[in-house]
Amino acid sequence: MLAVWAEMNVVLADEFRDGNVPAMMEPLNVAKRAFAALPETVTTYYFRGDSACHECNLVDWLRDENRADGPRGQIGFAISARMSAALYEAIGKLAESAWEPYGKPHPELIRECAEVDFVPGEKSEKKDTQPLRYVAIRIRERQDTLFADGSKVKHFAVVSNIEKWKPSRLLEWQREKAGTIEGVHDVLKNELAAGIMPTKYFGTNAAWLRLAVLTYNLLTALKRLALPAEYLTARPKRLRFLIFNTPGRLVHHARAIVLRLATTAERLAVWLEAFSLLPLRA
Repeated sequence: MLAVWAEMNVVLADEFRDGNVPAMMEPLNVAKRAFAALPETVTTYYFRGDSACHECNLVDWLRDENRADGPRGQIGFAISARMSAALYEAIGKLAESAWEPYGKPHPELIRECAEVDFVPGEKSEKKDTQPLRYVAIRIRERQDTLFADGSKVKHFAVVSNIEKWKPSRLLEWQREKAGTIEGVHDVLKNELAAGIMPTKYFGTNAAWLRLAVLTYNLLTALKRLALPAEYLTARPKRLRFLIFNTPGRLVHHARAIVLRLATTAERLAVWLEAFSLLPLRA
């Protein structure tokens, strides 16, 4: 489980787990460590997550402005809701006029959203607690064909405490997490070797993941502090090709050792500038 600071592309907290641990098992622990890792200059807080984060302890902690072990004040959140039978029934009762399109037009799908008046009947809900906001999502095929599971319509929902945004704005922001946390998982697993565990020992594999996360954060720091803006979205594979895996030859000449690199003068200039910008310590 990872928590990512989306604006800076930095992993704030990670937790290595056994394979049989469900995704929604105690996500609050990781969330607390993530918020604690933020610098003091950050004063506005938001949280977005998938349905594994739709867990009562985490949601109660996020909505409590006097929360323990965390920043005081509001944390605006939007979390993919688990589709219970009661929520599905409430969505089914919505009038057709309640639905409105959201997102960019899709050539094959019709995507719509609507506010849902829904209060879950869970034990964690208290009488004096402000009800949360539920926004439903409806996805249909333009040609009125069936999805793979035989259905014509798919329904999803997002639960949030952010009241000031329109439903479409809320969903677009919540769905933007697909460009952050999923991208981090992709890089860690497929480019930084976190997808293959080296041993059968839990502690060793946890350290392996932590090393991959540290490498990810170091590469982010390198791109933000030293490299040109065009490298800001560069993945590790591209950085290896452009910088780290540059071939060279050591040449002894005139009582000196010279390193000749197989690269261009322009790229060498980028490296020299990067070295000058990095806060190196002896």
